Amino acid sequence: MFLKSKWFQLGIAVLLGIIVMLIPRPEGTKYNIVGDKEQSLAQNVSEHFVIAPQKIKKEGEYFLERKDINAKNFDAKFLEKKLAELNLPKVQLEYVNGLSPKAMRFLAVLVVLIFLFVAEPIPLEITAICIAVSLVLTGITDVKNAWAPYMHPVVVFIMCCLIFAIALDKAGLTRRLGFFITKKAGTSVVRFTFFISIGLGIASSVMHDAAACAIGIATMLPLMRAAGIEPYSNTGKFMMLSLPFACSCGGMGTLIGGGRCMVSAAFLKEFTGGKYELSFFDWMLYAFPAAVLTVPIAVLIIYFVFRPNASKYQLPKFEEEIGPWTALEKKTLVIIVISFALWLTKGVHGLDYSITGMLGVASLVLFGIFKWEDINENLEWGTALFIFGGGLSLGLAMERSGAATYFANLFFPLVEGSGWLVLFISVAIFGALVTNAMANVAAAALILPIVIPMALLEGINPTIMALCLGMATSFAMLLVIGCPPNAIAYSYKYFKSSDLTKAGAIATPILITVLVVVASIWWKILGLV
Repeated sequence: MFLKSKWFQLGIAVLLGIIVMLIPRPEGTKYNIVGDKEQSLAQNVSEHFVIAPQKIKKEGEYFLERKDINAKNFDAKFLEKKLAELNLPKVQLEYVNGLSPKAMRFLAVLVVLIFLFVAEPIPLEITAICIAVSLVLTGITDVKNAWAPYMHPVVVFIMCCLIFAIALDKAGLTRRLGFFITKKAGTSVVRFTFFISIGLGIASSVMHDAAACAIGIATMLPLMRAAGIEPYSNTGKFMMLSLPFACSCGGMGTLIGGGRCMVSAAFLKEFTGGKYELSFFDWMLYAFPAAVLTVPIAVLIIYFVFRPNASKYQLPKFEEEIGPWTALEKKTLVIIVISFALWLTKGVHGLDYSITGMLGVASLVLFGIFKWEDINENLEWGTALFIFGGGLSLGLAMERSGAATYFANLFFPLVEGSGWLVLFISVAIFGALVTNAMANVAAAALILPIVIPMALLEGINPTIMALCLGMATSFAMLLVIGCPPNAIAYSYKYFKSSDLTKAGAIATPILITVLVVVASIWWKILGLV
């Protein structure tokens, strides 16, 4: 009992942070100099430093490496002092194979927050608020950058998905969808969950995974309540976790399934000078079979982790026919379909998801689908604003502090020269882990500049790495803040944060193995590997 007390767990969290701060900080020997076109700094420190070769060269950017690795006096402070003497205030210095003091503080904060997210001694919304507070108090970022992600466009987009789910429920469309699925699946909670999760999981290949998850939960929730399925029961956990895991997996199926796919394809083209490119059809050809496999496997894993009590719970039967479509249902469906179409055609009109989504929300109110009071009463503000916004703030700080760069530069050279399969597995594992704490777009921006040149130097098709990263970052299943579907499902309070972590810890290695099998067999047949 004592071990589960709030104050004991908070004490453990603080202790973990202190332990991280007591670990000796690796200074490293290599630094990235940005904004020094004339290489003035390099010329002034040539006695102790040499310009190291770079795999990707940018104007005004170069690596300085210490000649004598034991000469610890010639560190970042020495270089910063030289920059001040040379009056080069715009030139930036970044650690490459070492951790800056800021990155070290970030890791301490990260360890504390991850413990709080998993153990949940205080509400996650409060933990999420503490993210920005901690980042500012430890000097990792300033106030503006700490709070700005709490109203990031992605946060607004999640709100739109949750509001659309409220509208679908209000108009009765979720009842109609539930009627359709129970007609096919019967009253079994297991069959119903498999039907809806796999169906919406595959649909996530061509629609945003957050929207698919929100629709699925809005359909499922009234039936769960009618069946008397309690929050935190195994049956409730099985139903509520199957959807976000399935929708996350399905998002890898096509380029438009998630921003991670688009970004990976874009970075592949940019970092190879346009020599390698992935079209919509290419991506679908390589990745869709993996989506089709991983979606049901993810649901099956949740089934075995949280065995539902199928004999105790039965979904209600629809004794009467659902009847013809009402005017309210038609209006709601038209507005939401138009919103989805605008999301799918973002590349054509250029309007962000949050803008077109909020246009849809405004239309729902203007056409009388519901009132503002309905949104205010039913929307889980804390999930979107604080939990996911806090997660974004943490991820951006991870990127800016240099902590993620340090681990990427430490990890990937270890597998250099080991062939495409080892590099593939390394990228998949690193990508799946890091995307739990930072946005998958940022993960792609961090990892691909390192692994694409490595692949080119080893004669490996870099397309493999871009596909691998885009697909593996679909497995953000360890933390509630990992991806929007996790946060949306958590907002209904049918499972604890630690339940998601438990399921994710089992699902992630299995799903990565499926990716490896698909790459080894399917991509070999296609001649990619």
